[in-house]
Amino acid sequence: MIKKIENLLKSAGIEEASAEAKLIITSVSNQSIEEIVLNKNIKNEEKILDAVNKRIKTGKPIQQILGFGYFMNSKYKVNENVLIPRDETELLVLEGYNLVKSLKNKINILEIGTGSGCISIELAKKLSDKDIEILSVDISSPAIQTALENADNQGVIRKVIFRKSDIYSKIRPIEKFDLIISNPPYIPINQKKTLQKEVLFEPESALFTNDDEGLEYYKKIISDARKFLKPSGYVAFEVGHGQSKKVKNVFEADNFKNIKITQDLAGIERVISAQI
Repeated sequence: MIKKIENLLKSAGIEEASAEAKLIITSVSNQSIEEIVLNKNIKNEEKILDAVNKRIKTGKPIQQILGFGYFMNSKYKVNENVLIPRDETELLVLEGYNLVKSLKNKINILEIGTGSGCISIELAKKLSDKDIEILSVDISSPAIQTALENADNQGVIRKVIFRKSDIYSKIRPIEKFDLIISNPPYIPINQKKTLQKEVLFEPESALFTNDDEGLEYYKKIISDARKFLKPSGYVAFEVGHGQSKKVKNVFEADNFKNIKITQDLAGIERVISAQI
């Protein structure tokens, strides 16, 4: 059964066929691969095949078909209103954590573009022994609703506040933060036709920028960051492939210091942080 599904997905041109086959089978059967191999039986075979056929016919990401994805070993509700959490974004969470973990007073964090809420939620979990408050904003009401459900499921509903805001539009001048963190849209709209089909099922507002370099939201966030940062506060971003130097230039133009670029496991410069 496992091999059959893997071959069906491969024949449909799905790159991660082996991983997806195991994810579909374990999720729908509610069994581990070890249980299946030892017992030689799989529950809910018909539902498993339905999910596989839907994946092949529609091209929809498997996380949207199943209704969830995994991020930092936790299960997150996923739908068409939010970006699917990706492994490389875990690096942004770790960088954000490292920037504020040694602070002694109350830690205030602002996330711009919450989506599923996974960044804010994982930061809240990693900083659970601290006095923290995370304000997580998004322009999309359905995204905020999804993030709220995820925060409730992960037990951090008291640590993370969600608010509808277009970047800083609903942030009050008296609100100050030790860290502003974001995985903003960074794909230029003119690259839309070059993307994998699966990506196009995700919300355009979370993917695309209106400029040719993908810097639109980095510039917007950096240009007003000083108004909302505490003294010595930080800004941290995930960046697209080949964008780190350009974002570094934006930071430097605004006189940020201690700029740090971090590579992911594939050697791609994936996260950048800087301090006022």
